[in-house]
Amino acid sequence: MNTQISFFMSTPVAIRLELVTVRGSAPRAEGTVMYVSAERIEGSIGGGRLEFIAVEAARDMLEAGSRERRLEVPLGPEIGQCCGGHVAIAMNLLDAADLRAEEARTAAERGTLPSVYIFGAGHVGRALASSFSLLPVQITLVDEREEELALCRASVRQCLTPLPEAEVRAAPVGSAFIVLTHDHALDFIITAEALMRGDAAYVGMIGSGTKRASFERWCRKSNAPVGRTEPLVCPIGAQGSGDKRPEVIAAFVTAEVIARLTAVAGPVDPQLELLGSGGLA
Repeated sequence: MNTQISFFMSTPVAIRLELVTVRGSAPRAEGTVMYVSAERIEGSIGGGRLEFIAVEAARDMLEAGSRERRLEVPLGPEIGQCCGGHVAIAMNLLDAADLRAEEARTAAERGTLPSVYIFGAGHVGRALASSFSLLPVQITLVDEREEELALCRASVRQCLTPLPEAEVRAAPVGSAFIVLTHDHALDFIITAEALMRGDAAYVGMIGSGTKRASFERWCRKSNAPVGRTEPLVCPIGAQGSGDKRPEVIAAFVTAEVIARLTAVAGPVDPQLELLGSGGLA
């Protein structure tokens, strides 16, 4: 869990800003939400001059004790932006009870975020956990080695288990599975389980073309009912960089997986985009 105190818990009163109308080109979509208190900001409606104007208006509301306002903003030369679109922002005052309700709502919605399972808590697995912790996904780091899981500093769910393939079977529909354990045989078992589901958004296994070929031979010899192996991504994160540092590999794999998740599931609910990291400005 994020060790920072929740915005909702630490703020006695705040303004909720929502993009209710977006026409033309704009930095964020309709439904995007942010929160502004006298001291803090949670989320973003697009940054730049638009957000500066919105934050200033929200804090003016707080100072005046106003309960609601609608802000119409042209995204052109009038405010020094060149998007060319137009947005309308609904602004509402939230008291302590409203903020508790908002926190409960966002906590419930967080449970609908896509799931990413990382099998293997070694250097690359831990780097992946850190990278994904910034994104609107639910992450589970799985390993049979307690000492490796203990080295993970990211705020993610950890699963210590001697049967990681059972986590594959229990995962929600549309999950992503990234397999990079310390044991090739275990990699093959987990990967086969993920492919057998037939509903994964992404199945990736660390390795090379040679390892992929070995996996396909293993499937044939073991008569594993995997079916088509074409959906398997192996090697993972192979976008042209030869840099093998864990953090670099994690960056490429994270981009690969999130592209697949958003392509399969459609755009993530804009209200949830701020939940992946609990990011505070």
